Amino acid sequence: MDEVLLSVNLIWVMLGTILVFFMHAGFAMVEAGFTRSKNAVNIIMKNFLTISLGGIVYFLCGYAIMFGDSVGGIFGTSGFALKGVDDLSFFIFQTMFAATGATILSGAVAERTNIFAYVGVIILMSLVVYPVVGHWVWSGQGWLTDLGFVDFAGSTVVHLTGAVAAFVAAVMVGPRLGKYENGRVNVITGHSIPLGALGVFLLWFGWFGFNGASTLAADPELVPSVIANTFFAAAAGVVATAFYTKFRYGHIDGSLTLNGALAGLVGITAGAANVSIFGSLIIGLIAAPLLVEGVRFLEWKLKVDDPVGAIAVHGICGIWGTLAVGLFDIGGQGLFYGGGFGLLSIQAIGVIATIAWVSVSVAAGLLIIKAFVPLRVTAEEEIAGLDVMEHGTPAYEYQDIFKSSAVRGETFAHRLTHFGKTQNNVQEEQHV
Repeated sequence: MDEVLLSVNLIWVMLGTILVFFMHAGFAMVEAGFTRSKNAVNIIMKNFLTISLGGIVYFLCGYAIMFGDSVGGIFGTSGFALKGVDDLSFFIFQTMFAATGATILSGAVAERTNIFAYVGVIILMSLVVYPVVGHWVWSGQGWLTDLGFVDFAGSTVVHLTGAVAAFVAAVMVGPRLGKYENGRVNVITGHSIPLGALGVFLLWFGWFGFNGASTLAADPELVPSVIANTFFAAAAGVVATAFYTKFRYGHIDGSLTLNGALAGLVGITAGAANVSIFGSLIIGLIAAPLLVEGVRFLEWKLKVDDPVGAIAVHGICGIWGTLAVGLFDIGGQGLFYGGGFGLLSIQAIGVIATIAWVSVSVAAGLLIIKAFVPLRVTAEEEIAGLDVMEHGTPAYEYQDIFKSSAVRGETFAHRLTHFGKTQNNVQEEQHV
C-alpha cells in the first residue's frame, strides 16, 4: 500500500512538473503577442534560453544554494550538481519554478535588450537571486520560515522576485525608442492579441500544476481545494478587470483583461492552500484594479516601460497575494478569521526583505554585466527589429515579401495586381 501511495504521489508531482514546463510556452506566446512582430523570434529565443540555460545553472549551483545545509537561514552550502541528493522528482519540479522566476523578466525588457546581457541575467537569477529567496521560505531552514512566513506556491518567492528583477532591469535598460516623447506617453501596441490570449490560456492551464502539485502529494482533500481556488481567483480577475476597464476607460480592454487572469493567478499562488473559495474570489477581484492602476502608475508616473505588464502582474499582485494570506487564512491566522495582525505583519516583512535583496543583487549584477556587454542594442538595431538584427530571420514570411519587392524596385501593390497572372504562368509552365 505504501508503494502504491508513493507511486501516485510521484506521478502527481511529475505531472505538475510537466504542466509548469508547459507554462513557458504560455510566457513565450504572451510576450510575443504583446510586442511587435519584428521582435517575435527574439522573444522566443529568450524563452528557450531561459528554461534551458536557467535549468542547467540551477542544477549546478542554484538548487544547492536554495536547499543545501543552511548558513544562518540565509543560503545553502551543499548539494552542488546534486551531490548527495537522492530525490530527483523534487529537484526537477523545483527546476521548473526557478526557470519561471527568471522568465518573468523577459517581457519587461523586451524589444531593446542585448540578448547576451539577458543571458547574463538568466545566470544571475538562477544562480543566486532566486535561490536565496527560496532558501528563506521553502528550504525548511530559512529565517522567514522560522518567523512563520507563508507562501504556498510562490507569490513572493517566484513572482515578486521575478518582478522586482524586471523592474530594476527595465529602469537600467531604459524605455523603448518612441515610448516617451515631448512629455507624452505613446502607446506601442502588440502585434497579436490572439497570440497573447493563447499564451494566457496556456499559463492558466499550467498553473493548475504550478499550484496543485505544490502539495507535493496527491492529497485527496488538499489538491481539489488548491485547484478550485486557482481557477476562481483567475476567473474573478478576468471578470473584475473587464468591468473595471469598462468603467475606467469606457471599453473592455483586451490586453488588460487577459492580464487580469494572470493577476488573479499570481494573487492566489501564496494562499491557494490556506484560503476558501470565497477568499480566492475576493483575492482575484481586488487583483484587478491593482493590475490596471499599477500598469498606469508604472507607465505614466514612473516612466518604466514594460511592454507586457509583467511588473504589475507579478509584482504588485504578488505583494497583494502574499499579504492576502494574512487576511484570509482559514487556519486561524487570518485577520478576518480571528488571527489578528501577527501573520499579516510577518507576510509584510517577507515582502520587504525580498524587494530589498532582489533590488540590490540584480542592480549590482547588471552593473557587472554592463562592464562586459551593453545592456541594450543600438538604436539602428532596435528600429530594424531584433529578429533580423540578432537572429538573422524574421518571424513572419510577409516581411520577406516586402523586402524582396523593394529590392527589385517593385511595389507590393504591383505584386498583388499581378499575383493571379503570375500563378497562372507558373501553372502553365508546370503543364508543359
